[in-house]
Amino acid sequence: MNGVDTIMELQKIDNTPKMLIVYCTLAGLISALIISGLLEVIDFASGTPSGTFFAVIGLSLGFNDPASAQYIGYGLHVLTGTVAGNIFGQMALFWQKLIPYNMKRGVSLGLMLGISLWAVLFAPLATFGIQPKLDTFMITEANTYAHSIANHFAGLYYFVLGASLLFHLVYGAVFGLLAGRITGVKLTMRKLIDARIKGN
Repeated sequence: MNGVDTIMELQKIDNTPKMLIVYCTLAGLISALIISGLLEVIDFASGTPSGTFFAVIGLSLGFNDPASAQYIGYGLHVLTGTVAGNIFGQMALFWQKLIPYNMKRGVSLGLMLGISLWAVLFAPLATFGIQPKLDTFMITEANTYAHSIANHFAGLYYFVLGASLLFHLVYGAVFGLLAGRITGVKLTMRKLIDARIKGN
């Protein structure tokens, strides 16, 4: 795709700004659900209780009931991924270089999004929010469930931090793949419609 074609594609997308946000939001939601599923698979494969990762999020926010902690953590995890996609779509409207007009470009931009989310959101939250809470749970046994979860993650801070970067990269790649694919399909459809109109 040359420079002129790229400008034309961006102009076509720019004519439907709301749909670009919808595409990116949908891609964010699906990507977050896929990552959540992978986390459940890892729990199963490692023999840890299902929903352990999500429970850590819920427990860190003060939800001490095991079921509530897991559901709250899961909901926030999916919501964060969805909102990230939505924000990306809105940013792309103001800076067109962020528009994923095909899958290749989408994956590249998605990886950038994944790294940004990890560096700006997850790493600080894990370091200054979640880890101190886990350390507190280790000291006290007032909440047996929280204490067992804290014991499970004892000494794994750097491993979790590194593994989370990998998961954010997977999220970004899937997000970019989906957003680029959806946007590319819509552009192809518009090309066909335009060609048919001109032919008539």
